[in-house]
Amino acid sequence: MTTSVNRVVLPPAFPDHTQLPESDGTFVKNFQEHPQSLILTDSIGQILQQRHPDGQYAIGQDCGIYWRETEPPEQGAEAPDWFYVPNVPPNIDGQIRRSYVLWREHIAPLIALEFASGNGDEERDRTPLSRTEEGVVTKPGKFWVYERVMRIPYYGIYQVNNGRLEVYRLIDGYYQLLELNQRGHFPIAPLGVELGLWQGSYQNQTMLWLRWWDEEGNLLLIGDERAELERLRGEQQRERAEQERLRAESAELARQTEFQARRDAIPRLLGMGLSAEQVAEALGLSVEEVREDGGE
Repeated sequence: MTTSVNRVVLPPAFPDHTQLPESDGTFVKNFQEHPQSLILTDSIGQILQQRHPDGQYAIGQDCGIYWRETEPPEQGAEAPDWFYVPNVPPNIDGQIRRSYVLWREHIAPLIALEFASGNGDEERDRTPLSRTEEGVVTKPGKFWVYERVMRIPYYGIYQVNNGRLEVYRLIDGYYQLLELNQRGHFPIAPLGVELGLWQGSYQNQTMLWLRWWDEEGNLLLIGDERAELERLRGEQQRERAEQERLRAESAELARQTEFQARRDAIPRLLGMGLSAEQVAEALGLSVEEVREDGGE
């Protein structure tokens, strides 16, 4: 008797970061976005090293976060201008990340930031994912995806043109707009930092930049600022050392001058008829020093 075996066809495995597009072919919106991302990454590095001594974290800058399979694939991704994911390796199996794939890693970013070139409508778009009876899929809004699907705990929108910053926190499944603290910053409690705006120059551009502060309100410095601060500290230390040297030399000179003046007074006092013992007591010298300089 012949036994037939039905062949089981398994569905294809979910693609990983090497099988998904790393770009949708669009251009970066403006020349500010790249340095803005750099200043955020550079300045928070020391905080992340303290929180992740094992180096297990990833930072994305305009990189795709894949959250659903679509055709073409890039339509199932969002690309925040800057985001941070805790407790994941910075690369995968020795390969540089091409994108961040939620269905592979299951850990959402802790914070995502968008630098809006326009009025921020795209970044605040709450349009939900839906499908018509004809099967047409409505593209979901970025805000809705971050809030309802990725569930990113903190979401910031910075409108570059007018310097407006909004930060939302995920509370009970929905984004709530955070209020500024007394320093005019938004606290990001899980990181122990604050997010705010800083007026200054960076990479030959002077403008309002999105920056980090620690919980005491100290600006987190970038590498160039840290180097300049160390240089100034070094100069101050050298100046203090030089001042201390000059004070020591002055004190020594004064001591020697005063000592010599006392010794020069010995012959005069002896000539007045004082004994060596009396001169020694008056001048704070030993009797031997008085007799030596007095010619006895």
